[in-house]
Amino acid sequence: MRRILPVLLLLALLCGCSSMLERTYLVVTPHPEHPAIADDSDVLQVSTYQDLVNGVLYFVNQGAESGVIRLVDYTRDVESDLNSACLEVARDAPIGAYAVDFIKYDYTRVVKYYEASITISYRRTLEQIQSIQNVTGSTAIRAELREALLDFAPESVLHIAYFNEDETYIEALIRQAYYDAPAAAFGMPEYTVSLYPKTGSERIVEILLTYPEDPEVLQRRSAQLQQQAAQLTESFQALSSRRAAQSLFELLRDRVEAAEPASDGSRSTAYAALMENRADSQGVALAFQLLCQTLGLESTVVEGTLEGQSHFWNIFALEDGSYRHVDASRAGGLLLTDEELSALDYQWDREAVPACGSIQAAPSPSLPLPPVPTA
Repeated sequence: MRRILPVLLLLALLCGCSSMLERTYLVVTPHPEHPAIADDSDVLQVSTYQDLVNGVLYFVNQGAESGVIRLVDYTRDVESDLNSACLEVARDAPIGAYAVDFIKYDYTRVVKYYEASITISYRRTLEQIQSIQNVTGSTAIRAELREALLDFAPESVLHIAYFNEDETYIEALIRQAYYDAPAAAFGMPEYTVSLYPKTGSERIVEILLTYPEDPEVLQRRSAQLQQQAAQLTESFQALSSRRAAQSLFELLRDRVEAAEPASDGSRSTAYAALMENRADSQGVALAFQLLCQTLGLESTVVEGTLEGQSHFWNIFALEDGSYRHVDASRAGGLLLTDEELSALDYQWDREAVPACGSIQAAPSPSLPLPPVPTA
């Protein structure tokens, strides 16, 4: 008897606020990528329920709209298992929950085996499916998000194993990645975060990004900004990290007029600091970050408060392995320890950044410094 059963996929979008966690996971992939192939090269051959699930999943990973599975020496209920396998792939497998609209099947008995025809309808393109990036841990997620921001990409889709967090965790990493990419930081993009499936330890995370201006316009500005940073740092290439920090601090102090934050965020970018010579503390911190990246020096943007008001500055790595605070938006803000900065009424999340004042015994929890993309 031939039967057809549609398998429908339900989706949900969740939203939240930001949090900062650093996790590293071991990736374990439960499904083989290449199931057994029958004598006919277009047909998959299975003999167990898990093989059947793997076969349907294989078609989805390939973006195939149809496929044939041959059930040989299959001792279980074929009708029930086809139904369950299609449901499992469409509802519980990350790629299915993300990409599949519905799956349907029919099957027939052929002498000593069953042959099932699988038909899959998608709500994602093959290009979207193939562009999914496999990542592990917050550092890799943050790095992928940084690359998406540098490219002004409209979306970033990540397949994450052992992911037990929620949307707020990803939102925090988006914010951190924004400060990791000062050459592309022209205003925090609007974003939506969706998880597929809603629960589970292995999921696909879809981040949709909307930028404050047309990406082509921002790309041109980014190229101009990077060229300016290269010119400004040309004479600093041979300096030690301490001397370079002092030179960059003095350059920004001489070049940039301090400004209060603008309602449209126009003073909060490295572009405002280096191209327009007027910026608030966020713009100065991003400019210092970009100049450090141009020189290959390690720096991190810090978001905290000064006298109770939102304020930004940097933590800078010295050649001896120690770290210091640098606030180029204020006189006297060069190479300060935690104690010295606290005495000036700065407040920040000390667990999120390296301690400043002593040589570090372990690597910084901040990301390795990315290369500045060429224009």
